[in-house]
This record gives sequence, C-alpha cells and structure tokens, in this order.
Amino acid sequence: MMKHGITRKLLFTGMMLAALVPLGLSAAEPEDVIKYRKNVMKAIGGHTSAAAAIVQGKVDYKAHLAEHARALQVLTKDIPALFPKDSDFGDTEAKDAVWTKRADFEKAAKNARTKVEAFAKAVQGGNQQAMAASFKDMGEGCKGCHKDFRKEEK
Repeated sequence: MMKHGITRKLLFTGMMLAALVPLGLSAAEPEDVIKYRKNVMKAIGGHTSAAAAIVQGKVDYKAHLAEHARALQVLTKDIPALFPKDSDFGDTEAKDAVWTKRADFEKAAKNARTKVEAFAKAVQGGNQQAMAASFKDMGEGCKGCHKDFRKEEK
C-alpha cells in the first residue's frame, strides 16, 4: 500500500515538472536560444559528416551508422522551433528570410526532415546503394535550406 502512494506521488511530481518545462523554455533569453540553436546545428553537421565518412567507405564504422541516422532524426524533428520570434539578431548565421518568409522556411525544413527520415529508413534496410542515394538526397535537402536561409560562411 505504501509503495503505491509513493508511486502516485512520483508520477504526480513528474507530471507537474513536465507541465512546467514549456514555461521555462518560453522564458529563455534570445541569446541562449541562439547558442542552443547553433549547438544543435553543429551536432547535425557532426552526425552528417560522420555518416558521410561511413557511407562513402572512408571509415569502417558501419555499426554506428544507424545511431547517426537516429540522432539526425531527433535533431531535425522540429527545426523551425529553433528559430523563434526575437532570435533574429546577434551572432547567428540565419538570414532574415527565416522570419520574413516563414512559410517558405518551414517548407524547406520539412523537406530536409523528410529526407532525413528517408535516409534513416534506407539505413535500416541495409542496402548500400539505397543508403548512398538517400544520403546524397538528404544532403541536397540540407543545402536547399541553407541556400535560402543561412548566411554564407565566413
């Protein structure tokens, strides 16, 4: 009986914390959002580069490819959320078009996400040719978004 009460209290506490998390996120300072966004984008780049080395046969870590694909799925789940209103200043590589052409940005991000999903599915299938083709397609999806919505690298 006592165990059941503790479980209920823990469940209630967990639910309350989960309900409060969005409040904490919405109160984030824009500078912190920009830093977070940049770190997520660096992580996407890191997993993409690691996956490229595997897909291209430059390294023999085939057992890691599924993990990189899964990480890319998680990291690209909602890219537009990384670019909230009022995070369009300072040390950011995002072009103004992210905010001024929001529908186009969201469409490009969704396209990139769809291509990441296709790559992850190809990795699960295990066919090397399908993985290579899907990886290339995923790269084109990322480039499409960067072309219109990312400032040129310095």
